[in-house]
Amino acid sequence: MIKYIITFFIALTFSFSSFADSVTSWDDILNAKKTPENWLTHHGSLDAHRFSGLKEINKKNVKKLKVAWTAMIGGVEGGGIWDHAGLEGTPIVEDGFMYVTDGWGSVYKFDATKNGKMVWKMNPDTDHDFPGAVTCCGINNRGVALIDDKVVSHTLDGRLIVTNKATGEIEQEVQLADASISEVITAAPLVVKNSAITGVAGAEYGIRGWLHSTNLSDGSKNWRTYTIPAPGEPGSDTWKQGPESHSKDAWMHGGGSTWVVGSYDPDLDVVYWGVGNPGPDWDNEYRPGDNLYSNSVLALDADSGKIKWYFQYTPNDPYDFDGVNEQTLVDAKIFGKKTKAVLHADRNGFAYALDRESGKFLWGTPFVKKLDWTAGLDKYTGRPLDYDPNKDVQRYVPSTSGFRAQPEGTSCPGNMGGKNWPPTAYDPDRNMYYIPVIESCAMHVNVPQEKEWVAREFWLGGGPKMGPQITGSVTAMDVNSGKVVAKYDMDYPQLGGLVATKGGVVFSSHPDGTVVALDSDNLKELWSFETNAGVNAPPMTFSAGGKQYVAILVGLGGAWPKWFLASTPGLEKVEPGQMLYVFSL
Repeated sequence: MIKYIITFFIALTFSFSSFADSVTSWDDILNAKKTPENWLTHHGSLDAHRFSGLKEINKKNVKKLKVAWTAMIGGVEGGGIWDHAGLEGTPIVEDGFMYVTDGWGSVYKFDATKNGKMVWKMNPDTDHDFPGAVTCCGINNRGVALIDDKVVSHTLDGRLIVTNKATGEIEQEVQLADASISEVITAAPLVVKNSAITGVAGAEYGIRGWLHSTNLSDGSKNWRTYTIPAPGEPGSDTWKQGPESHSKDAWMHGGGSTWVVGSYDPDLDVVYWGVGNPGPDWDNEYRPGDNLYSNSVLALDADSGKIKWYFQYTPNDPYDFDGVNEQTLVDAKIFGKKTKAVLHADRNGFAYALDRESGKFLWGTPFVKKLDWTAGLDKYTGRPLDYDPNKDVQRYVPSTSGFRAQPEGTSCPGNMGGKNWPPTAYDPDRNMYYIPVIESCAMHVNVPQEKEWVAREFWLGGGPKMGPQITGSVTAMDVNSGKVVAKYDMDYPQLGGLVATKGGVVFSSHPDGTVVALDSDNLKELWSFETNAGVNAPPMTFSAGGKQYVAILVGLGGAWPKWFLASTPGLEKVEPGQMLYVFSL
């Protein structure tokens, strides 16, 4: 009798616990790959692999994939110069519960075991008309982070929000960015230990970029590291006097925003984060010098925020080749030698492998079909071959940029880059790096300045005009050699990002609304589904109730609807809409 009572008690306890919210420990996050049924961080793991160990869905059966359930997402309304918001986030899943955001920073919790029944919605009441709503590149939010019994998120107007995982009630708000000077936050937070690290957007409006670490126990500041050094700080000598009298203070509005989430190496206790373009865009005569730490990757001590090393991709950038894209940490063979490396696919059209302990350049390879702004990269330093260390204003290939003596120039890739923020994926089984590619060119026009720099003077120094139709691809690179080994060509740019799986499948999308599955070995298309709405967000995969699912947010927003539709004929027919799609066998 006692045996049956004990058995009943254990079963009852399990029954109750299965409905309770899990506590996400720091160890859970560190060991996320050991629980592939969950997707606990923005990239699935702290090393930004975007690789899932699940293999129920594989290259042999993926053609049977079908819609399992859908859910409507709100927040489509516009603000400032933007007609509507879009969806750019990656869903986070833990023990069958899914957390997603809309562009205004509302967080939605769904029960994936109950066909996506909404558990709660947290609305941070972001003011749709606040000054920073006139953002550079759309009304965006790329997702949440989990720690303990909390959901951590950001809002466009610069707040860090801590929400109770079980109730959806806001427990803490911390104002980090100053929306009155056009500092906004679009990136997902990176949780490291008991802290949340936040990046900022707004380089186009003349902010001074930073990374901020918040203590989640009380909301206090651990550290704030500026990406543009002040006079006297290391790197400040790379900001020199330009032809305008007021350009001596160019560093104060130097850009260098950090609007894509970083990565973390627990063994080295180092955070890796990409830094965006210098300000003003395109006018590199205004800001002579290499303009550190714009267009760079920073390796920072996680506890202090101190910069341990940096690598700059495009010094004194005249093209808006924002270096902010994700940093992927791999322990992989490179030239036959096991190496701790960091991979990065830059907007300048080159993919890079660096030693992540020292920042030493290992290889750099073009991943776009047309790249004409430089003759290549120095095989020892990784700097552009046309870089001249004796000059403060870089011309690279002079015909590719506009400047005062030459008002126009045409460069490939264009200012949207060979790759934008949509994330790459890395398959450790194949040592393969998959890149979402934009194929484009742009004309740069220099406009002489007649007034003082102000923080929100948009397109200072001129702006780009996109060239012929912009296309794209998914490109596979062999990490050992740095060589391109396969391409999946697309009629449109790749605007959503990727996920790779143990089942030998890479999931991707087209901005016209098509979701696709590709063979990991050769990138041949294995399956497709038409959502009939634009896709601007990365796919992910998880398991609930012993069944594997693939999820993606659908709703085209970001910069594309306003600035680039003329170069992507057909996308103007995509109506605003916000939907979560979940697929299964």
